[in-house]
Amino acid sequence: MNYIGSKFSLLDFLQNTIDEVTGITDYSATVFADLFAGTGVVGATYRKKGCKVISNDIQYYSFIINKYLIENEHSPDLSLFDYLNELKGIEGFVYKNYCEGSGSGRNYFTNSNGKRCDAIRTEIEKLFIEKKINEETYYCCLAGLINSIDKYANTASVYGAFLKHIKKSAQKDFILEPIPEIKGTKGIVYNKDINELVKSISGDILYLDPPYNARQYCTNYHVLETIAKYDNPILNGVTGLRDYKEQKSEYCSRRTVKQVFDDLIKNADFKYVFLSYNNEGLMSFSDIQEIMSKYGYYKQFSQEYKRFKADKDENRNIAANSTTEYLHCLIKEK
Repeated sequence: MNYIGSKFSLLDFLQNTIDEVTGITDYSATVFADLFAGTGVVGATYRKKGCKVISNDIQYYSFIINKYLIENEHSPDLSLFDYLNELKGIEGFVYKNYCEGSGSGRNYFTNSNGKRCDAIRTEIEKLFIEKKINEETYYCCLAGLINSIDKYANTASVYGAFLKHIKKSAQKDFILEPIPEIKGTKGIVYNKDINELVKSISGDILYLDPPYNARQYCTNYHVLETIAKYDNPILNGVTGLRDYKEQKSEYCSRRTVKQVFDDLIKNADFKYVFLSYNNEGLMSFSDIQEIMSKYGYYKQFSQEYKRFKADKDENRNIAANSTTEYLHCLIKEK
């Protein structure tokens, strides 16, 4: 997925820095926590290295993806995916609320792709309720659905708005595909508030990749959240936002971010803490340095990288094409 804040392009930088700071060469006995997990690229990387990964995200679609990446132990049943792809589309929640042909006024997916998404999502739930698939297969199918349908969305990358006309990639017929499996030690995945979760877990390395600015993930990816939960929510406004008050992050508010970050670091029972944050975030460099230095030895590393763009330059006031990503490191004192 083309995801805001994705660390896919920075994986080498992250791994090299973590290796240097920790001195670890064999991760097989290491507990690695990725608690703002997003699409799970960092946690999956460390599962492949041999870590037991603890993963968490407050967004349910992220929880589903990471349940598959971090906990799954068996290869996807490709025949099941073939079966799901052969289903005839139905006029379910996605079609009725996110497709123009339903009269909703929203244009997130073509009519046919919305109906196919509804058919597949409904059948996955039915198979699970009837115990024809187990929990592991359930999350495997749902993760594939969330990841796959996003490729056919008629948006400029995020779901803050839909495009007026159907773009080329959204015109293609939706095909459900499994996410490539990750081999390694089975981890554990949570769907909780990070500041509460951190009080009940411990490990060796804690990696943090919180939101940097006021953009809430719950509004930028609300359509994926609804497909993941398929809970028939009441939708509001032109874009069809679901109620997200329980998922608003205090890390997206200049008023609260320093307080919740300090609380998080204070309660983290990990020897090494790594924070990804860029030079345009709500917390300043000095804010982060001051907070982390209170709890042990602090050091930082940096690398420039290409800015995430959700739409064309002419539609946004973009100051630069690149930004500086900092990896703030703390060796915590007990």
